[in-house]
Amino acid sequence: MIKVDNVTKIYELDDGNEIVALNDISFEVKEGEILGIIGKSGSGKTTLLRALRGVERISEGSITIGDVTVEPNSSQYYYNMLKKETAIHLQRSFGLWPETVRENILRKLYAREYEDEAGTDFDLAESEFGDEADKIIDLVSLTDKAGHYASVLSGGEKQRLIIARQLAKQPKVLLLDEPATMACPKTKQEILTAVKKINEELNITIVVVSHLPDIQRFLADRVILLEDGKIKEEGDPIKITSDFMSEMEPIVDINNIATDEDVIDVTDVSKRFYLLTGGEVLNVEDINFEVKKENILSLIGPSGAGKTVLLRLLGGLDYPDKGNIYYKVDDDWNDIDVPGMGRMVVRSKLGFMHQEFALNHYATVLNQLAVRLGYKNHDVVKEAKARAKRLGLGDELLDSLYLLTDLPENEAKARLLQVGLMPEILNDLFPKFPETATREAVADIFEALNLPLDILYRKSYELSGGQKVRVMLALILVSKPEFLLLDEPFGDLDPITLRTVTNSLKSISKKYGITIVMISHNTDFIKELSNRAIFMDNGIIKDDSEDVDKIVDDFIGFCDASYLMGD
Repeated sequence: MIKVDNVTKIYELDDGNEIVALNDISFEVKEGEILGIIGKSGSGKTTLLRALRGVERISEGSITIGDVTVEPNSSQYYYNMLKKETAIHLQRSFGLWPETVRENILRKLYAREYEDEAGTDFDLAESEFGDEADKIIDLVSLTDKAGHYASVLSGGEKQRLIIARQLAKQPKVLLLDEPATMACPKTKQEILTAVKKINEELNITIVVVSHLPDIQRFLADRVILLEDGKIKEEGDPIKITSDFMSEMEPIVDINNIATDEDVIDVTDVSKRFYLLTGGEVLNVEDINFEVKKENILSLIGPSGAGKTVLLRLLGGLDYPDKGNIYYKVDDDWNDIDVPGMGRMVVRSKLGFMHQEFALNHYATVLNQLAVRLGYKNHDVVKEAKARAKRLGLGDELLDSLYLLTDLPENEAKARLLQVGLMPEILNDLFPKFPETATREAVADIFEALNLPLDILYRKSYELSGGQKVRVMLALILVSKPEFLLLDEPFGDLDPITLRTVTNSLKSISKKYGITIVMISHNTDFIKELSNRAIFMDNGIIKDDSEDVDKIVDDFIGFCDASYLMGD
């Protein structure tokens, strides 16, 4: 079914250097087999998958899938033929139509026949493909979400919808790049069960890239271990994943104990969301808790439980329907939802890393760090107020504009355009830091995150997935925030790199006295880093405990996550 013969892929960087992403790779995959590919971030896993897909031209060797073979000098026609033989789900891919689950799948089915997804005739699509759409929706366990808009789905549900859209193309080979990256254990189990069901019922050959040993052991018939673009080992999933994990560094011996000082106070907070088609979808209700200085608090719960909603409320990015969220900075308590200079002071001490974060694609890492320090440096509030006064902007408008610096770039631009302002106004109010000062400021953070300083001069698209995650974390940490909000940003990291990041976060938070509230679905990561956990389900707090191991184990049992139990 698949034959990869002596494949090499070399990337040429803008500075003239080269990266050998794949180095003389050879293997075969039988029809109906599930092949797992595992390795550290940057080992070449995603490049290999993209080469199998036909979207990455190889530098040497050949790839054969079915009756289609491509080589370095093959015309685009053959690479396009390879695309027709395969379907792919890329990590952190959330490209969906702003329509219902069913309409998203009908569009893809219509495009398979008429090659015009944008111009889908839904009446025709329903009459020709309605039954097939129902079967696909059932196959990925989204029947109860068929009428829900994609925008209100949880991260895990979006991923299942993306897989469903790929199945609509009737591929011979399904390529999955971290298909359960952002999902909670419950949703991960549903995704993995769906993948097995797809393989068994449709006999589709599957190549699954995942750095999670539990997933490979649950899914794969055979596993290949990549290291520095080469096949280091292949064979039995249990043996290969065990060998892979043997390279993990030990847990750093740092005990991050919270102080007795409350620095965040959440009182009677409620927030209700509705589907555009009508009906309540989520009700976060009567949330009450305090966070002590230097706490490392994890919010855990199934996808759709309200964790991200709560974290965005904590970050002041959305407003509660009722209740208050207070932060203590320099002995003063300020409500994160009340516009003005007090809230701006809080936000200058706050770092927020989003689940669907995005680096500036063409900017160098150094430039992005300089911009970030312009937003979050020690004197930013005083200096921005002076600039705003010269521009004739009041304190509340300045504060509202400052809020945008904690939003994902696309969301921030959209909000500015809604009120008739150009994104450049943020550069005028919060000019970027000098590059020399930026290099000095980031040196210790880069060292702690095991990032080489030469990455400063690379552009985002030249980084591996794992490097992008650590660079984004460096962007947040470079200003030494007092409060750090993390929304499942580490799903792309392999366990070995994640252990390094976990150890680094423990060291950095201890050194600078950072209070962390985070969302993660990685149960081992939660146990290693947190000293407290809150378990949420259906928008309410079910449990709140400093016995992190017990609350996490209870959560795994609640999720019935057999892939984590070795069943």
